[in-house]
Amino acid sequence: MFLSKRHVQLERTEYLTDGLTPEQAKKQRARWLRIFDLCSSIATAIIIIFIIFTFVCRPTSVVGTSMLPTLQNGDWLITMPKDEYVYGDIVIVTQPNIHNEPLIKRVIATEGQTIDINFTSGQVFVNGVELDEPYINELTRTSSDVTFPVVVPEGTVFVMGDNRNHSSDSRTSGVGFIDTRYILGKAQFRILPFGEFDIYENFNSGE
Repeated sequence: MFLSKRHVQLERTEYLTDGLTPEQAKKQRARWLRIFDLCSSIATAIIIIFIIFTFVCRPTSVVGTSMLPTLQNGDWLITMPKDEYVYGDIVIVTQPNIHNEPLIKRVIATEGQTIDINFTSGQVFVNGVELDEPYINELTRTSSDVTFPVVVPEGTVFVMGDNRNHSSDSRTSGVGFIDTRYILGKAQFRILPFGEFDIYENFNSGE
């Protein structure tokens, strides 16, 4: 009991030496605890956001007009990785290309499939079946240095922009077939402009 009382007297002397009363010192400790809790909460939130954006989903901006009319320049999308990509998926491609920048395109054919394009009629065929493509801005009439028909190699996909005659995509060797390991993910929905969430409303299976 004597030691406890002496300890309290020493603490009181220390507070008074610092120019603080015990009540003021208590308030100061409480203020620092609140600051610490706030910093801890912010750090935790940053870590959670980092984990979500790394392993779950991430926001992606659209640059350019190659995906008109589906996507507009300046749109913001939420992208999520997938184990497998299929026809119709809008994907973000990080594979090195002639533009030295990521690309946003639509998967048109996957590994093992044969794709052919009639640039006179604008028709696109996969395994001999013409695709029904209500999502495109105009018929596919612009060719490049890739000769069709071609078979999509294993582990890759063939992509094109919806704005077919104003898109640099797998029709040119400068982009080529896309190794799926270089696909950041599938665009799931639009977050900006707000309210225009569905980016697949103009898509159907096509065959």
